[in-house]
Amino acid sequence: MLNDKVAVITGATRGIGFATAKLFLENGAKVAILGSKEESVNKALEKLPEYQDKTIGLYPNLNNEEEVRNMFQTVEEKFGKIDILINNAGISSSTPLENYTYEEFTKIVDLNLNALFLCSKVASEYMKKIGGGVILNTSSMVSIYGQPAGCGYPASKFAVNGLTKSLARELGRFNIRVNAVAPGVINTDMVAVLPKEVIAPIIQGIPLGRIGEPEDIANAFLYLASPMASFVTGAILSVDGAGRA
Repeated sequence: MLNDKVAVITGATRGIGFATAKLFLENGAKVAILGSKEESVNKALEKLPEYQDKTIGLYPNLNNEEEVRNMFQTVEEKFGKIDILINNAGISSSTPLENYTYEEFTKIVDLNLNALFLCSKVASEYMKKIGGGVILNTSSMVSIYGQPAGCGYPASKFAVNGLTKSLARELGRFNIRVNAVAPGVINTDMVAVLPKEVIAPIIQGIPLGRIGEPEDIANAFLYLASPMASFVTGAILSVDGAGRA
């Protein structure tokens, strides 16, 4: 579905990002796997030995414009172009408001929103050169329903939804589609370590009777990145089993 496409995926060393990178490779894409540390990037690449010629690993500071620009230039030099950007890197917290510091709030907004803006801005410059592209963002179910504590995370993801819709309208004339996927509770490392007594009531609140897998979100990204979604832009696709935070 993605033959000869070049994708840049942030937060791609594990969980949703890694599952998406693997699925894109299986569907013919070349993929730049981005992470926060050289060690984690190398570990991710080691899990994909059959795609050695179709991958590159990088670990820029996504809040540093010079590093972001150098990263995209490196990818273009390696693969010749950039067709797809997936802004998946992000952090969360569940700190109550009374204990929430301005520094913690800012840290979450910096990665979840400001880095997404910066990467999208630079990626769009490369996509305009080739006549179009796709920008996809990882939102969250809590961007729609909120969460009981840790207000910085849902606030940043609500902003991601607004940025997604706005960029879709602004960049559509350049044939650049912009969409987001809003995952529900997904079986990532953070969820996997939770005890059964914590997971059980969460599952009871999901009509489909299970939590999601990283591959469920990867499949949504694949659809949105592919020609099958050629008339889809400005959408926030919920992939949450109809669960509610």
